[in-house]
Amino acid sequence: MVNDKIVNSFALVTGSSSGIGLEFARQLAQRGYPLILVSNEDKINDCARQLSEQYNVVTHALVRDLGKPEAPRELYDYCHEQEWTVEVLVNNAGVYHDRDILDDSEAFTSLILNLHMYTPAMLCYLFGQDMRERRRGYILNVCSVTSHIAAQRLGTYGSTKAFLASFTRALHIELKPFGVYVTNVSPGAVDTGLYSIPKWITQAGKCLGIIVSPQTLARRGLRALFHGRSKATIPCVFWKILCFIILLIPTCLLRLIRRLGWF
Repeated sequence: MVNDKIVNSFALVTGSSSGIGLEFARQLAQRGYPLILVSNEDKINDCARQLSEQYNVVTHALVRDLGKPEAPRELYDYCHEQEWTVEVLVNNAGVYHDRDILDDSEAFTSLILNLHMYTPAMLCYLFGQDMRERRRGYILNVCSVTSHIAAQRLGTYGSTKAFLASFTRALHIELKPFGVYVTNVSPGAVDTGLYSIPKWITQAGKCLGIIVSPQTLARRGLRALFHGRSKATIPCVFWKILCFIILLIPTCLLRLIRRLGWF
């Protein structure tokens, strides 16, 4: 049964052709939201069709390269032309790497900066204005536990996620008085097949709570969003302790660890 409040409103999820984004889309469909699914992969069309059939909701699939500077405005304008009211915005699109900053290509550096900072910020800016005017809306930004630390080989990734986390907190404070909820979800490792590690290690990590499933992450993220919280709690003592320890490590020790080839 579709909620009367959302029958004419859409949930827009970026990076929704697989992994975390697809799970956010699935759980939003379960809640009765019509979907606007955005990805740079053609398989987003199959995802949209499957979700529509499974949950009996309207779905629209858009193949867009959100790494381009003009992408946020083009996406926003297209939704307006189609008269799609975006009530829920999930900024999930992103890329992950584990590499020294200067070893990345110029193209990749531009891509990650746009995907993690410019595009989500501009989508928040554009759709957020409509939400503020309506005095109703929800924005969920997928950040990362690495936003709390500055570590070699994660320099660009962690720094861009730090910007998004800070931006999200500020926007939450600004928009909540207008009935618009903005939430940061900052997971550690998620079982999406992104990491090249043996299956038994993944299973052990999930048992210990070090690795969470996309289903758990999406469920907790959406619960926090619809309850108006500034941040979703992804409980794992391991990540909290690890972040605390890394913050205490002096830079000289990090340089030593690097020279020794430990990380």
